[in-house]
Amino acid sequence: MPVSLRPDWVFDDYGAVTPAFLQRLGVRLLLCDLDYTLAPKRQGEPDAALRAWIDGLRAAGVTPVILSNNRSSKRVERFCASLGIRFVGHAGKPARRGYLRALAEAEETAAHAAMLGDKLLTDVLGAKRAGLTALMVEPKGGPVGAWNRVLHALQEPFKRACARDERSGRTKK
Repeated sequence: MPVSLRPDWVFDDYGAVTPAFLQRLGVRLLLCDLDYTLAPKRQGEPDAALRAWIDGLRAAGVTPVILSNNRSSKRVERFCASLGIRFVGHAGKPARRGYLRALAEAEETAAHAAMLGDKLLTDVLGAKRAGLTALMVEPKGGPVGAWNRVLHALQEPFKRACARDERSGRTKK
Protein backbone atom coordinates (compact mmCIF):
# COMPACT_ATOMS: atom_id res chain seq x y z
CA MET A 1 0.00 0.00 0.00
CA PRO A 2 1.55 3.34 -1.06
CA VAL A 3 1.96 5.95 1.65
CA SER A 4 2.09 9.68 0.95
CA LEU A 5 4.73 11.90 2.50
CA ARG A 6 2.45 14.90 2.14
CA PRO A 7 1.00 16.19 5.42
CA ASP A 8 -2.76 16.69 5.60
CA TRP A 9 -2.39 20.17 7.13
CA VAL A 10 0.55 22.54 7.73
CA PHE A 11 0.56 25.26 10.41
CA ASP A 12 2.96 27.88 11.76
CA ASP A 13 2.94 26.31 15.22
CA TYR A 14 0.90 24.14 17.57
CA GLY A 15 -1.19 27.09 18.78
CA ALA A 16 -2.83 27.32 15.35
CA VAL A 17 -4.21 23.80 15.87
CA THR A 18 -7.24 24.81 17.88
CA PRO A 19 -9.61 22.57 19.83
CA ALA A 20 -12.45 23.69 17.51
CA PHE A 21 -10.42 22.64 14.45
CA LEU A 22 -9.72 19.21 15.98
CA GLN A 23 -13.38 18.78 16.90
CA ARG A 24 -14.40 19.54 13.29
CA LEU A 25 -12.06 16.75 12.18
CA GLY A 26 -13.52 14.38 14.78
CA VAL A 27 -10.17 14.11 16.59
CA ARG A 28 -10.41 12.86 20.17
CA LEU A 29 -6.75 11.81 20.56
CA LEU A 30 -3.92 14.14 19.56
CA LEU A 31 -0.49 12.54 19.50
CA CYS A 32 2.23 15.19 19.65
CA ASP A 33 5.93 15.15 19.06
CA LEU A 34 7.78 17.08 21.77
CA ASP A 35 11.09 18.42 20.44
CA TYR A 36 10.66 21.32 17.99
CA THR A 37 6.89 20.70 17.85
CA LEU A 38 5.69 21.77 21.31
CA ALA A 39 8.95 23.25 22.59
CA PRO A 40 12.52 23.85 21.49
CA LYS A 41 14.69 20.86 22.40
CA ARG A 42 16.58 22.80 25.08
CA GLN A 43 13.39 23.89 26.87
CA GLY A 44 13.08 21.71 29.97
CA GLU A 45 9.65 22.77 31.20
CA PRO A 46 6.40 23.69 29.45
CA ASP A 47 5.70 27.41 29.19
CA ALA A 48 2.39 29.15 30.00
CA ALA A 49 1.23 29.16 26.37
CA LEU A 50 1.66 25.39 26.06
CA ARG A 51 -0.09 24.79 29.38
CA ALA A 52 -3.06 26.90 28.22
CA TRP A 53 -3.20 25.06 24.88
CA ILE A 54 -3.17 21.65 26.62
CA ASP A 55 -5.91 22.83 29.01
CA GLY A 56 -7.97 23.99 26.01
CA LEU A 57 -7.61 20.59 24.34
CA ARG A 58 -8.75 18.79 27.46
CA ALA A 59 -11.72 21.12 27.94
CA ALA A 60 -12.80 20.32 24.37
CA GLY A 61 -12.58 16.57 24.95
CA VAL A 62 -9.32 16.06 23.06
CA THR A 63 -6.73 13.92 24.86
CA PRO A 64 -3.13 15.01 24.21
CA VAL A 65 -0.37 12.36 24.39
CA ILE A 66 3.32 12.85 23.65
CA LEU A 67 4.77 10.37 21.14
CA SER A 68 8.55 10.68 21.33
CA ASN A 69 11.62 9.04 19.82
CA ASN A 70 13.88 10.48 22.54
CA ARG A 71 16.58 8.01 23.53
CA SER A 72 16.37 9.07 27.15
CA SER A 73 12.92 9.35 28.67
CA LYS A 74 14.01 11.65 31.54
CA ARG A 75 13.22 14.94 29.77
CA VAL A 76 9.97 13.60 28.31
CA GLU A 77 8.86 12.18 31.69
CA ARG A 78 9.55 15.48 33.47
CA PHE A 79 7.89 17.55 30.74
CA CYS A 80 4.76 15.36 30.64
CA ALA A 81 4.49 15.06 34.43
CA SER A 82 4.49 18.85 34.64
CA LEU A 83 1.59 18.94 32.14
CA GLY A 84 -0.22 15.97 33.66
CA ILE A 85 -0.31 14.07 30.35
CA ARG A 86 0.77 10.60 29.25
CA PHE A 87 3.56 9.80 26.84
CA VAL A 88 4.75 6.93 24.71
CA GLY A 89 8.54 6.95 24.66
CA HIS A 90 10.97 5.13 22.39
CA ALA A 91 8.15 5.24 19.83
CA GLY A 92 10.35 4.24 16.91
CA LYS A 93 8.70 6.72 14.54
CA PRO A 94 8.03 6.21 11.61
CA ALA A 95 7.33 2.58 12.58
CA ARG A 96 3.67 1.95 13.36
CA ARG A 97 4.26 0.33 16.76
CA GLY A 98 4.45 3.54 18.82
CA TYR A 99 1.32 4.93 17.16
CA LEU A 100 -0.57 1.67 17.65
CA ARG A 101 0.55 1.47 21.29
CA ALA A 102 -0.69 5.03 21.92
CA LEU A 103 -4.04 4.23 20.27
CA ALA A 104 -4.43 1.03 22.31
CA GLU A 105 -3.56 2.74 25.61
CA ALA A 106 -6.08 5.50 24.88
CA GLU A 107 -8.65 2.97 23.65
CA GLU A 108 -9.09 5.07 20.51
CA THR A 109 -9.19 4.39 16.77
CA ALA A 110 -6.98 5.91 14.09
CA ALA A 111 -10.09 7.52 12.56
CA HIS A 112 -10.40 9.74 15.64
CA ALA A 113 -6.71 10.48 16.11
CA ALA A 114 -4.14 12.83 14.61
CA MET A 115 -0.38 13.27 14.88
CA LEU A 116 1.18 16.72 15.30
CA GLY A 117 4.87 17.00 14.47
CA ASP A 118 7.60 18.91 12.71
CA LYS A 119 9.41 16.12 10.84
CA LEU A 120 8.27 14.64 7.55
CA LEU A 121 10.19 11.36 7.77
CA THR A 122 9.19 10.52 11.34
CA ASP A 123 5.98 12.26 12.41
CA VAL A 124 4.15 12.56 9.08
CA LEU A 125 5.31 9.27 7.57
CA GLY A 126 4.50 7.37 10.77
CA ALA A 127 1.06 8.98 11.03
CA LYS A 128 0.27 8.07 7.45
CA ARG A 129 1.47 4.49 7.94
CA ALA A 130 -0.74 4.16 11.04
CA GLY A 131 -3.79 5.70 9.33
CA LEU A 132 -3.84 8.95 11.33
CA THR A 133 -4.37 12.51 10.13
CA ALA A 134 -0.93 14.13 9.77
CA LEU A 135 -0.59 17.70 11.07
CA MET A 136 2.76 19.41 10.52
CA VAL A 137 4.20 22.57 12.09
CA GLU A 138 7.27 24.71 11.59
CA PRO A 139 10.04 23.79 14.07
CA LYS A 140 9.59 25.54 17.43
CA GLY A 141 12.68 27.63 18.03
CA GLY A 142 13.76 27.08 14.42
CA PRO A 143 15.88 24.20 13.17
CA VAL A 144 19.05 23.88 15.24
CA GLY A 145 22.29 22.70 13.66
CA ALA A 146 23.29 22.14 10.06
CA TRP A 147 21.51 18.77 9.73
CA ASN A 148 18.16 20.14 10.95
CA ARG A 149 18.42 23.16 8.65
CA VAL A 150 19.02 20.87 5.66
CA LEU A 151 16.28 18.47 6.76
CA HIS A 152 13.70 21.22 7.16
CA ALA A 153 14.66 22.79 3.81
CA LEU A 154 14.13 19.41 2.12
CA GLN A 155 10.68 19.16 3.72
CA GLU A 156 9.45 22.46 2.30
CA PRO A 157 8.31 21.13 -1.12
CA PHE A 158 6.15 18.54 0.65
CA LYS A 159 4.64 21.23 2.86
CA ARG A 160 3.94 23.44 -0.16
CA ALA A 161 2.28 20.48 -1.92
CA CYS A 162 -0.16 20.19 0.98
CA ALA A 163 -3.60 21.40 -0.09
CA ARG A 164 -4.23 22.79 3.40
CA ASP A 165 -1.27 25.08 4.12
CA GLU A 166 -2.41 27.33 6.95
CA ARG A 167 0.93 29.05 7.54
CA SER A 168 0.79 32.83 7.64
CA GLY A 169 1.91 34.59 4.49
CA ARG A 170 1.18 31.57 2.28
CA THR A 171 -1.11 32.04 -0.66
CA LYS A 172 -3.22 29.32 -2.22
CA LYS A 173 -3.05 28.65 -5.95
